[in-house]
Amino acid sequence: MLRENTETHQKALQINLDERKYGTFAEIGAGQEVVRWLFRVGGASGTIAKSMSAYDMTVSDSIYGTCERYVSQPRLQAMLDLEYQLLIDRLNEKRGGDTEFFAFADTVKAAGYKGTTECHGWMGVKFQTTPRGEPNQILIHVRMLDKENVLQQEALGIIGTNLLHAAFEHYQQPDYVIRLLLDNLSTERIEVDMIKFSGPEFTFIDHRLMSLHLVSLGLSDAAMFGPNGEILQPSEVLYKKPILVERGSFRPVTYVNLDMLDCARAQFMHEPRLEGEEPLLLMEITMKNLMASGEIDYHDFLVRADILGASGATVVISDYFEYYRLAAYLSRYTNKMIGITMGVPSLRDLFDEKYYDHLEGGILESFGRLFKNDLKLYIYPLKEKGQLTTVQELHVAPHLQSLYGHLVENGYIESIDFYNKDYLHIFSRDVLLKIREGDSSWEKMVPPQVAEQIKERQFFGYRDNANNNSE
Repeated sequence: MLRENTETHQKALQINLDERKYGTFAEIGAGQEVVRWLFRVGGASGTIAKSMSAYDMTVSDSIYGTCERYVSQPRLQAMLDLEYQLLIDRLNEKRGGDTEFFAFADTVKAAGYKGTTECHGWMGVKFQTTPRGEPNQILIHVRMLDKENVLQQEALGIIGTNLLHAAFEHYQQPDYVIRLLLDNLSTERIEVDMIKFSGPEFTFIDHRLMSLHLVSLGLSDAAMFGPNGEILQPSEVLYKKPILVERGSFRPVTYVNLDMLDCARAQFMHEPRLEGEEPLLLMEITMKNLMASGEIDYHDFLVRADILGASGATVVISDYFEYYRLAAYLSRYTNKMIGITMGVPSLRDLFDEKYYDHLEGGILESFGRLFKNDLKLYIYPLKEKGQLTTVQELHVAPHLQSLYGHLVENGYIESIDFYNKDYLHIFSRDVLLKIREGDSSWEKMVPPQVAEQIKERQFFGYRDNANNNSE
């Protein structure tokens, strides 16, 4: 027996031998792969109250209600809610005093007979941690990366068993639950790009940290959350939308960051291909940026996340240092136009060949990947020592100047022509230094809501001047 089968076998058997657990399985889309593990190891009669799979859409709708998309979080939630409530209604009086009920569900789109471009699914468990206690819940979104259906089914069975076992045995350590999801799997087979905890056992969780854990542990290359800290699922948020993204350190968000995005948006909106459709605006922080000091500073990350939230930003954390990888990620979910806005220094770095040594085709391959999916760069000018540098004034290496000219002349790289000249002197590094030195002039360099957050919560080393003077 393979090692992965042995370990998954042990987890499934441990679940079956726990006399407290009793529940329902509802799985749609790739067979009943998770419950299959519990049946095959023995002792399932003490754990499984019901196992079902409503493949027919009409049958599924008659059970769980209608929905726009069958492989979606709303459909998964409807499955969990109904199956869990049926358990309580039918069995709570008889055995609720010594049983911890649970409902497990998944709805997935696996590789079919004719093939499919996006094999993914939703999976979750709603469970009690004490008899007659309020339920808790863990939801995940997975992407199946195996090419063959049978391998995808196998991977789903393993990750589902991992989720069940981790939820039952380690729910008090949510970060450890995340670590256990890919036991006996690899990131070449399964990607987990969203996880969401809810219920009385998880009220202390900051889901932005959970998103960061997904990326830092390699379970996903990117994660996303909204201005209020709510975890977002990329395939649902980005689906068939034009996208404009700004990458930065955002330590802290300044007027320049907001002006760059606003000005790029104004030009983006004039693209005929958008047909007046409002783009989704994203602010992206890379893992390389978060690990600039050698390891992740989780407090610093949350500070930046709070500041971005105060600015109303939708945030992406990614492991895509190369822009062409970011472009490929976004193109996975949309066929609409994509815009990336950056400053002149970032554009200069984009033409530094040292970043493409790992590519067989070097910088030409990187640009081929970057611009192949209807993508355009919007460049914010740089003013240093009284010298203004725009797209037209930027000089790259002599042997790349023709390539640069070609990209500019053909509209792949576009200068942001209308911007607030009063902001050009603002740099995040200077704002950060002024905050730490107690120079209040920094407050004029950031939006009022950002300044308020920094002062109220003493971010980035801020100390109230009155307190400093009294010391």
